[in-house]
Amino acid sequence: MLWVLFLLVAWGAAALSCLRLCLAAASVDRARDPGEVELTLYETAFLTGGPHRVADLALVTMHLRRRLLLAHTGWATVVDPEGQDEVERTVIRAIGPEGQSPIPPIRSATAAAEAVRALADRLVRSGLALPGGARTDIASAVRAVRGSALLAAVMTGAALLLPGQGRRLGGPTAAELVWFGLPLLLTLGALAIARMEIHPYSSWASPTGQRLLDSVAAPAGGADHDVLAAVAVRGVRALDDPALRAALATGGHPAHLPHGGH
Repeated sequence: MLWVLFLLVAWGAAALSCLRLCLAAASVDRARDPGEVELTLYETAFLTGGPHRVADLALVTMHLRRRLLLAHTGWATVVDPEGQDEVERTVIRAIGPEGQSPIPPIRSATAAAEAVRALADRLVRSGLALPGGARTDIASAVRAVRGSALLAAVMTGAALLLPGQGRRLGGPTAAELVWFGLPLLLTLGALAIARMEIHPYSSWASPTGQRLLDSVAAPAGGADHDVLAAVAVRGVRALDDPALRAALATGGHPAHLPHGGH
């Protein structure tokens, strides 16, 4: 009977995808008590938004402290060439010897720099961040389980459309259709557990790091440190200055500007 083949396809896809999700989740759940760990702003930025969040935080920090001017046109100009840490010095090097550059290439160069990679490595070793491959594996495994849930529904519909039991390729009886519901329940249950245990699936933070981040609240005050803490947690959308927020969010339109034009 053809419906049995449909059932086997649904069960096989569900079992394999759920097993893949379990293995991916187990590989990153490095449960450990972070103790009295206090995250720096750069660490918070990385765990919440990855390397580009760190770059944005450095740019905003330098702008607020008058070491860098971020113009509404999307260009950055060096005011003080002495960076206060390695990430800031990376930003200055990314701007180049002329002291001006569009913001997007600065952000990209800073996010890919050794200083940010070293920060990421420290967080991974401490169990607070996920290795890049593990993060990708989880997101891919969740997509596979979702696909299996859809496939189970499609196979059920296909079985219902088969000719009646009296024909050669007879469809399943009402009692036999119950078996099609089991792989659907399996995949939906796996997705529900994954959402509770390892969501967000593309997070840079490990489950332990995520629990630590949950205790960090982004302040809404206007002091520089509060603004930087808000950027670290929520990104550039936390900025009150619309021109600064737009410059960092879009990078302006430097292709239409003369060199150094802002």
